[in-house]
Amino acid sequence: MKKTAIIIPARYASTRLPAKPLLEVKNKPIIQYVYEAAKLSSLADEIIVATDDERIKGAVLSFGGNCEMTSKNHKCGSDRIAEIVNRHDDFEYILNLQGDEPQITPEVIDLAIKTLKDDEKADISTLVRKISDPNQINNPNCVKCVFDNSYNALYFSRCPIPYERNKGEASYYAHIGIYCYRRNSLIKMTQLKQTPLEKQESLEQLRALQNSMTIKVAITDLNPTGIDTIEDYEKFKKIMEG
Repeated sequence: MKKTAIIIPARYASTRLPAKPLLEVKNKPIIQYVYEAAKLSSLADEIIVATDDERIKGAVLSFGGNCEMTSKNHKCGSDRIAEIVNRHDDFEYILNLQGDEPQITPEVIDLAIKTLKDDEKADISTLVRKISDPNQINNPNCVKCVFDNSYNALYFSRCPIPYERNKGEASYYAHIGIYCYRRNSLIKMTQLKQTPLEKQESLEQLRALQNSMTIKVAITDLNPTGIDTIEDYEKFKKIMEG
């Protein structure tokens, strides 16, 4: 039986906020919030946290989660996920769910999975949300996406895209960093070399696009708070405690 797996890559040694999967809010680590949302998915058969750190593994096991150790040498989350997938021959659809997205919902997880399953030609699916705040549009940490009339991604950039030459004509969409892969597409992508666009923008999804892989986009109203900085952590803590 071909299964759908949610794999949650979680590193301890984040450069901007070390140990962030283990930071606690209301006596629960961030990674537990993510795992519990994944557990509520109606389309997933397996959930695995993929980590290279025994402290994260211990925390996951302590709340009853499933965790597998991976190499410390992976350059990105997709490579870490591919190591897990290669151990499980029955994983056909693989959702990459970041371990620092505690506000993710099971509905959004299932939307990403369903979007890929519904399009036999797509290699990968991902999500976007519409934005109008100029601060987000111009913020390089907010990745923007443009897509065609069939909702296939054309490009992702840290720059404002499209360029609004004619006032009032542009619509902007922020990328939400959740991906669902077909098994073969994930393995193919992780075996490809980094491309110039990927290196320039520091966005691994551009490796897929530059190698003619198809990324299907779905639109959601979700605006999750990813935990990248101490300010993000304090913001999430305030939301939960408020």
